[in-house]
Formats: sequence, C-alpha cells, structure tokens
Amino acid sequence: MNTKVFPDKYALADAAAAEAASAIQNAIALRGHARIIAATGASQFEFLERLTKIPNIDWKRVEMFHLDEYLGLSITHPASFRKYLRERLIDKTGIVKFHLLDGERDPRTVLAEVSAEIRKEPIDIAFVGIGENGHLAFNDPPADFETEEAYIVVDLDEACRRQQLGEGWFKSLDEVPRQALSMTVRQVLKAKQIIAVVPDARKAPAVAKCLQGEISPMAPSSILRTHANTAIYLDRDSASLLKPEIAGAIKD
Repeated sequence: MNTKVFPDKYALADAAAAEAASAIQNAIALRGHARIIAATGASQFEFLERLTKIPNIDWKRVEMFHLDEYLGLSITHPASFRKYLRERLIDKTGIVKFHLLDGERDPRTVLAEVSAEIRKEPIDIAFVGIGENGHLAFNDPPADFETEEAYIVVDLDEACRRQQLGEGWFKSLDEVPRQALSMTVRQVLKAKQIIAVVPDARKAPAVAKCLQGEISPMAPSSILRTHANTAIYLDRDSASLLKPEIAGAIKD
C-alpha cells in the first residue's frame, strides 16, 4: 500500500483526483472504455468535486458501479447514495452507463442483476473510503473476507449507524436503516487499482488500526494492505495516530 499524507483535505482531494483521472484516461486509451467503482459519504465530497472538474475525461466511455446502498431507503431521502451519485457524479459528468443499487426493490433481484454486470469485465479503478469503525463499503466488523459473491445484504452495526447520524444524513439513530446492500470485500479487491480517500480527524483511530494493526475482519479496511496497487490518501488529521515510518512525510 502506498500511503500519502497531505496538509489538508483539499490538497488530498486534488492529488487523489489527479491520480483517478489518469487511471480513467489510461484505461480508455488502452481498451476504449473504463470501468470504475464509486464511493459515497461525506469523506468523498471534495474528491468528487475535484474529479468532476478535470478536463479531457471522456465520461461517456466510463461505466460506473456503486459500492453500497441502504435497504428500503427512498432515492429522494437525503441519505440515499443513489441520489448522492446522481447529483455529485453522474449528472455532473454525463456518465451514461451506470449500475445503481436500488434499495427499494427486491434485494435478491438487485444483487443478481448488478453482480452479473460487474463480473463481465475487470474493474479498472475503485474509489473507496474507510469508515469510522474501519468498514470497507458497508462491510462492518467482523467483515466477511471469504465470500465470493459480488454483492450481499449486510447488517449495519451501531458504530456505522452512528457515523451516518453524525454526518447529518439522518435526524435520529432510529431513522438509520439497519441493513444495506454492499459490494463484498473480495469484489473490491478485484479492482486493478484502488484509491482510498480518507480525510478528517474522526477517521484517525480507524486509519491507525487498519494500517498498523493486524489484517483482520475486525478491521475490514486492513485488507487493503494485501492489494498490489492501492494508494491511501490521508490528510494531517486522519494520519495523526500513525507511526512516522508508516505515515511518511507530509506532501506539499
């Protein structure tokens, strides 16, 4: 894993977006199209804002897959990740080929449909975050590191649900769904390249556990350390609990 630390989340976003754009452009140049996985949540705001403003990306040649979505949540709800991706990525770029997880339909049907699509070709690049509880997508601890399914229904633990409340997506903990549709850990790791965008001090304990502790289902994002082409983008705050030899120097 290549760990990169920046002074703040804005410098982080600029650098991560530049690498993401290069990966997309290279895939299009090589094969005529690019397949990406997009993450959501407050941690991705600045990154997606920067990425969608980079010129010379032929977004009509990009196929996008969705990491996770709440079960039973309407697309009109402020917390809907389908709504998030439409507003912050799809509508801004003109992506025409995308696969959103519809949490309002029968989950077995949705998972079967999206799984069939994602298995057609390799994923060029996956954008991910790390949850406050260390989750990868919505795979909360203890995460399933073994399933070969592409997507599954998962139970959300209280720490995950409290993060969603704390980010302002819901008015009360009771409103936060208890289940979600999620890409599996093994499916994320099948991407040729992974960019993890993880700003903010509230992520520091999870970052430290995932980068310095045991690779374990109890720290789901620790599995990223086994991937040959992963870069984790941190800011000064999210890297604050890392040992110097792991964090390295803060980049300009």
